[in-house]
Amino acid sequence: MFEVRSGELVAQLGGELLGNAALVLRGIAPLEAAGIHDIGFLSSARYLALLQQSAAGCVIVGPDQRAAVAVRPSAIVTADPYLYYAQLTQWWARQTRKPTRPGVHPSAVVEPSASVHDEASIAALSHVGEGAVIGRGVVIGPQCHVGAHAVIGEFTRLAAQVVVGERCRIGARCILHGGAVIGADGFGFAPTEGRWEKIEQLGAVDIGDDVEIGANSCVDRGALQDTVLEQGVKLDNLVHIAHNVVVGAHTAMAACVGIAGSTRIGAHCTFAGQAGVVGHVQICDHVHIGAACAVTRSITRPGSYGGMFPFDENGVWDKNAATLRQLYALRGRVRALESKNT
Repeated sequence: MFEVRSGELVAQLGGELLGNAALVLRGIAPLEAAGIHDIGFLSSARYLALLQQSAAGCVIVGPDQRAAVAVRPSAIVTADPYLYYAQLTQWWARQTRKPTRPGVHPSAVVEPSASVHDEASIAALSHVGEGAVIGRGVVIGPQCHVGAHAVIGEFTRLAAQVVVGERCRIGARCILHGGAVIGADGFGFAPTEGRWEKIEQLGAVDIGDDVEIGANSCVDRGALQDTVLEQGVKLDNLVHIAHNVVVGAHTAMAACVGIAGSTRIGAHCTFAGQAGVVGHVQICDHVHIGAACAVTRSITRPGSYGGMFPFDENGVWDKNAATLRQLYALRGRVRALESKNT
């Protein structure tokens, strides 16, 4: 069992230690479930009651909660407890995870023209296509496929059954969870005589550094130009990014978000679960979209946007939506008329 003393932890991650530096910690736990050998964290004063009831031996708190932990066996004071907790989980994982051994599993298939770094790891039943480049420290899980001439940047990890299509590029230190598909064809068809004629998708996908993509999420290749996820983008499970979309740096999307084709999204945006964006619109930096919100036009001002509208026939929906947008002004006119009649 892994264990660390609270003083050793502060020496590794910083912060101000209060109390017993020799306290042995064996796990990270939520305050309500923590015991004497666990470390928890308090990121908001709203959960102060949980802190008071918790048996955690060590708690990470902000400066304003210094008095609340004075009687604790041990505590760590830091400017941002939630960030400290995130960094603690990363450090803990590095200490406790079994390291992946470099090498290619005997059942994996690596085409002769592919370039695989000596420190990369390719697990059972995976396939690396011709001309692909696998960087230093890359981990490719079981049953993955890396297409011809694809590039996987250093220290990127692919979980089981990830597909990276031909000519797609993944940056450094990315994480792709199980079942993610990068570089499937975009949804492009031309209608003709009652049927659909396929438009070949000739672009690829270009993903920056430090991107994380959730399980069973899909990023489609571009029709002509590439689909782009810039550095630091985070996608939850079951997110769909359509062809030729550009997602700006450090934008995050929760589960089941769908972005239609050729949309451009700025940096530092957030999308709550089941939000959707129609195609060919632009969203500026620092925009925050609420759950299940349907974005049907470009957004040029930073801020938070949300709301849902009932499904209806298109003509009726358009009329109701237009009326709804005038509702506040109409309210003012009604009040003015009422004041005249009193």
